[in-house]
Amino acid sequence: MVFQGSSAAISHTGKVRSNNQDSGYAGSNLFVVADGMGGHAGGDVASSLAISRLEGLDRPFDSTAEAERALRDAISDAAVDLVDTVGVRPELAGMGTTVSALIMVDDYAVIAHIGDSRIYLFRDGALTQITTDHTFVQRLVDSGRITPEEARYHPRRSVLMRVLGDMDTDPELDTFIMPTQPGDRWLLCSDGLSGVVDDAHTSKALGLGLAPGRTADNLLKQALDGGAPDNVTIVIVDVGGQHPLFSGTPTIVGSASNPVGVEVPAAAPRRSSWLHPNRQAANEPTHFEPAPEFLEELIEEDRRRARRRRIGWIAGVALVLAIIAGATWIGYQWTQTRYYVGADEDTVVIYQGVQQSIGPISLSTPYEDTGIPLDSLSDFARATVEQTISANSLSHARQIVSGISDLAGGGG
Repeated sequence: MVFQGSSAAISHTGKVRSNNQDSGYAGSNLFVVADGMGGHAGGDVASSLAISRLEGLDRPFDSTAEAERALRDAISDAAVDLVDTVGVRPELAGMGTTVSALIMVDDYAVIAHIGDSRIYLFRDGALTQITTDHTFVQRLVDSGRITPEEARYHPRRSVLMRVLGDMDTDPELDTFIMPTQPGDRWLLCSDGLSGVVDDAHTSKALGLGLAPGRTADNLLKQALDGGAPDNVTIVIVDVGGQHPLFSGTPTIVGSASNPVGVEVPAAAPRRSSWLHPNRQAANEPTHFEPAPEFLEELIEEDRRRARRRRIGWIAGVALVLAIIAGATWIGYQWTQTRYYVGADEDTVVIYQGVQQSIGPISLSTPYEDTGIPLDSLSDFARATVEQTISANSLSHARQIVSGISDLAGGGG
C-alpha cells in the first residue's frame, strides 16, 4: 500500500564547495540520499545516475523481501551505469557515490546503504543511527583504536572503504528490514550534515515536532552556521502524524534535479572493472576508495599519529612541569637573599629567607643565634621581635640586632 506519512527533501551546496554533487529524493514510498564524488562533474553524474535508477522503485511493494531485492538490483544496475558512462566519457573516470535508500512497505522500512551518508531513526525522543559508515575511521572506532568523538575530527574521516563506483559492478551493500510505527521520524542525510551537526543538536531539532520541511530547514541552517564545508542534503520522513500527506509529486533535490548531460549510455562497450583508459585524477576529490595495501599504510599512519600525539602530550606535560619547577626554584632562591629578625624559644635569632610558608614547607631557616635572651627585653621590644622584623640584607639584620642589644643592655 502507499505509505501514509509526510516527507521533505532539501539540498545545499554549502559554504566551501563550488557545486553540489549531492542528490536527494523524497517520493511516495522511496527516499534516497546520494553523495557524489570524483571531481567537479563526476560527482554530479554519479549521484544523479543513482537517483535515476532508484526512482523507478517509488511504488507499493507486495512484500519487504521483494522491496529488498529490488533495491539491491537497482543499486547494482546503477553501478553498471557508472561503468558504462565512463566507457563513453573517460574524463569521468574515478567517479562514485554513496547511497542511503529507504522504501516503506506497510509497517516496515526496507533499507539499503553503501558509503558514509547516514540513516537515523528518531523515536520516543531518542535518536539512533541505523546505518554504519563504510569508512576508514569507522573501522578504527570498531577496533577500539579511536573514540567516536575523535573520529569526527580525524584527518582521514572521508576515506571510504565501500562506495558505489565505476570500478565494481557488484557493490557490497548493507540491506536490512526494520519495523516502523506511527510517530517515527526518519532522517537520511549526507555527511555534510552529520559531519558538522552533532547528534545532540540533530535530536533536538527533530524533537521540536515541526513539519518535515521546517525541520530540514532548521538542520540546514545549523550546518551552514557550522561552516558547511561540504554539500548538505537532508531527507526527512514522518510516519503518520498531523502534517500533510504526500502530494503525489516526488521531490528531487541536488544535482539530480537538473541532470544536464547525465544520460545513461544506450550501448557502451563493457570493460573489466579494473581498466579505464585515459584515467585522470579528480580535480576536486572529497572521498576515495583505497586499495587493500593502502589500507595498511593508513593504519600504520594512524599508529604513527597516535605515537606522535602521545610523545607530544608527554613533552608538553614535561615542559609545563619544568617551567613550574624552574619558577619555583627561582622564587626560592630569591627568598634566600632576604633576612629577618625573630625569636626562637628564648633568644633573638637572625633568619635567612622570608616569614611565609608554602603548606608545611617553611621558606626560612635560622641563620645566626644572637644569644640575646628574650627575658632581657622590654615587653614592647620582645613583642616586636616575636612578630619578626624584616631586613633588606644580612648587614641590615645585624644593625637591627645591635639596636635590640643596646635596648637589652639599657634594660639591664
